[in-house]
Parts: sequence; C-alpha cells; structure tokens
Amino acid sequence: MKKSVLKKITVFVAVMTMVVTCLSGCGGGKKRMMFGTGGTAGTYYAYGGVLAQYMRNYAGVRVTAVSTGGSKVNIQSVQDGDYQLGFAQSDVMTYAWNGTRSFEEDGATHDFRVLGALYNETVQLFTMDPDIKTVSDLKGKDVSIGASGSGVYFNALDVLEGAGLGINDINPQYQSFEDSKEALKDGRIDAAFIVAGAPTSAITELATTNGVYLVNINGEVRDRIMEECSYYDPLTIPAGTYPGQDEDVETITVKAVLIVSADADEDTVYKLTAALFDHADEITQENAKGSELSVENATSVQTLPFHKGAARYYAEHGITVNTDENAAGTGNTGKNTSGSGKTSDGAGDSLKDDSGNN
Repeated sequence: MKKSVLKKITVFVAVMTMVVTCLSGCGGGKKRMMFGTGGTAGTYYAYGGVLAQYMRNYAGVRVTAVSTGGSKVNIQSVQDGDYQLGFAQSDVMTYAWNGTRSFEEDGATHDFRVLGALYNETVQLFTMDPDIKTVSDLKGKDVSIGASGSGVYFNALDVLEGAGLGINDINPQYQSFEDSKEALKDGRIDAAFIVAGAPTSAITELATTNGVYLVNINGEVRDRIMEECSYYDPLTIPAGTYPGQDEDVETITVKAVLIVSADADEDTVYKLTAALFDHADEITQENAKGSELSVENATSVQTLPFHKGAARYYAEHGITVNTDENAAGTGNTGKNTSGSGKTSDGAGDSLKDDSGNN
C-alpha cells in the first residue's frame, strides 16, 4: 500500500515536472526584446508600455519596455546590443546616422533601422508677451531653448537660424520644460521653446490662468528651416487647440519613431509591425497617441532605411520604403552646430524626452 502510494506520488511529481518544464520551455522559447522608451513621467514610457503589450500579445515576442533617458540613449543602447527596440526622434536619429550634433563626439552609428514613425512632436514657441509676434522678435530676449545639447536645443537653433538669428542674438536660458513653464509664469523669461504634441497640458494650464501666445514659425523662416533640415514637416495647430487661441498657428514638426536593431530577424520585425498597425484602433483606446498610427504616417520618414521586415508589411499595404543603407542619409540632415501641410490631431501632450523633461 505504501509502495503504491509512493509510486503514485512519484508519477504525479514527474508529470508536474514535465508540465512545468514544458510551460517554462514554451515561454523561454519566445524571443526576448528590450524596448528603450523614456522617463517615467513622459509619453514615451507610458505609450511604450502599451505598444510592448500588443507586441507581446500579437507577435509572440517577449518585449519589455524600460525607462531611459530618451532618444540618444535608446539609439546607443541598440548600437551596443542592450536594447533591440527604442523610441527616437526623427531629427536625433538623423544626427546619429550622420554623426552630427549630439552624435558628433561619439560618431555615427548605422546599427538601427526604422520600424515606423508613430506620431508628431510639434515645435512650439510660446510667450506671454503680446509684442513677440515673430521669431525675429526674440532678438535680445530671454528665451528658454532646452538643456544644452538636447533635442529641443537643436530645434531652437534651427528655428533661430531660419530667422537669421544666432544663439548670441538672444539671452539663452538652458531650462527643462517644467522650469521654462514656471519661469515664464513668473516673468523671468520672455519666451520658451518646447517640442511636444499639441495640445500640451502645461501650455493649456498657462493659457487658462495667465494667457499665452503661440508664435508662428512660417513663411520664409519655415522654408529655410525645411530646406536645411529634411526631418522637419510643416504642421498647423488649429484654432481652439489652446484657450484663447483664435487663429491657426503655423509651425514645424518632427516625428517620434520606433527603431529596431539592424540585426533583428525579418520575420520577427514583420510580426512586430503587424501587431501595432493591425491593432491601431485598440491601441487608441488605451493611449491617445494611437490615433496617429497609420501606414501612411509610419512611412512618412524616408531619410533613413527601414527594416526589411517592416518594409514587407508596408509593401502588402501598397507602400514602398527604402531599405538600402547606402541610399540613406543623403539629404540635408542638420548642421554641425554645437552652439553658434500636416495638421495636429489634438492627441497632444508628448513631452520630448531629449529635453530632460521626461
């Protein structure tokens, strides 16, 4: 009797061991990918968590979203092999590809590919001074241009140069977005640049309580910027986006882009791409940024090569993208300056991680 019971127990333990081994083996057999996002308070991190969930559920890949310092860190971590996916601004990834600006010291990297552009990050110049009506009016003013060397910093330089101004023509303040908001409210600065989806909650707050003005970046100024830097697109912030905004505001935008390791398996990247764009409506229910997920928007960044897996997905939807490394980065991609018709959809509030705000 004791032997019979012992035998049954032994068999049960063996079966359970096999079950556990099988389950762990099945889970362990899935590909693992680390996904660099941004700071925990920003859109990159929150949105990255949602996208990681859909890639896990529908691509069969164990994607883990992790908090990082933003675009530059993500690109370098993909280069080092620590991450296989990451968020990157379209302008910053262009710097990386060409070894310019924030990548001038570290040198160029070609170890990543584009999976797809995700949403707009709008260059917004705002002030509480009604006499500042154009970019040229910033001359001699105290202007926040983001942390030195950040993405916002270089965006601000591009806009100033488009108006024929240099950093020495203003009194630059190297402030994070939050510091800029408080300094503007307290009258310690005259204007500030931010790069974020519109509407941005902090600007909405200022507009509601103090009154702010958005300055147009348009006409010849915008034409010169876009001629020099191919990663910008024109964008209109519709009237009514912010309290007291009675007219449309013209500006420029860069894209938040999902990049993937150049060495990633083609079939895997195809499945990752499908997991996102086949489920855009569901993703939108969890994060407003999903409203900008479309194959048209995803393929709007054409200056750098796409991964072949993503390209296959887009080809099935009638869009051809470049996958040739040798044909990339040949457009105007920003100067080595170290100091010297789309419409906002209202998803908003995606503070640019490279400014130190997230």
